[in-house]
Amino acid sequence: MPSFNRRNSKNKISLIAKIRRPLKGALSDAQFDPARAGRPTLRSHGIYLLPNAFTTAALFCGFYAIVMAMNQRFEHAAIAIFAAMILDGIDGRVARLTNTQSEFGAQYDSLSDMVSFGAAPALVAYEWALRGLGKFGWLAAFVYCAGAALRLARFNTNSGVVDKRYFQGMPSPAAAALVAGLVWLMEDLRIAGTDVSWLAWFFTLYAGLTMVTNVPFYSFKDVNFRKSVPFIAIFLIVLALVAVSSDPPKWLFAIFVCYGLSGYVVYFWRLFRGKPVSIIQTDIESPDDKET
Repeated sequence: MPSFNRRNSKNKISLIAKIRRPLKGALSDAQFDPARAGRPTLRSHGIYLLPNAFTTAALFCGFYAIVMAMNQRFEHAAIAIFAAMILDGIDGRVARLTNTQSEFGAQYDSLSDMVSFGAAPALVAYEWALRGLGKFGWLAAFVYCAGAALRLARFNTNSGVVDKRYFQGMPSPAAAALVAGLVWLMEDLRIAGTDVSWLAWFFTLYAGLTMVTNVPFYSFKDVNFRKSVPFIAIFLIVLALVAVSSDPPKWLFAIFVCYGLSGYVVYFWRLFRGKPVSIIQTDIESPDDKET
């Protein structure tokens, strides 16, 4: 009966394992597995759930605003636009906090903004007050809608060359809040849109044109929320929340009217001081050029 040298067999297996182990990290599994050789390695291309869920919720609010405007429930439509504005501000911060930023999320957010802050405010304003103005009404609504589309496209292409402290033109959420705030305020005061048609026309046209200007609007991106603040700052925030909650239509409309005018104040102030009014710059200002 033939005999086998089991010790030599074990030594050969051990030697092969020692050679295979360091090479496996450098070579692909397909080179060690003949069954997988020649097959393309598929890479998973998924999307992040949490930030895109907030973006989807904002998109739903914009669509809901359009539906409510078609049903002549303009107060609900205006509130839905403000809800979309809050959700739009959350999704980006959630993505940064959870390190789930992606190109898909950025593009999806822009498309959602076009619905919530472009098409929805234009259609709400048209159904509420601009329909009776004929072609002047739908042209103003179209100017606003086109302005929002151009504003979003410019933001996506110029994000790397614009001073982060300012927006180039009024941001689309603020423009939508300006139009929706007027609708909400007038509905709260029981004033029909047909009675203030030309006022609505002016606000819609102003918001649409201001989005495509080069007027700088403060972005609040340089505010450090991790930095300690005096106690009075927290108390002022509490007072602001109490004031807004006491009468949201009036306070929110007043806040966004002030913000809608702030860009022109900054523009003419910098022009008067001889400072550059363009915010398309990547270099850091020298100490002599900084505002006092």
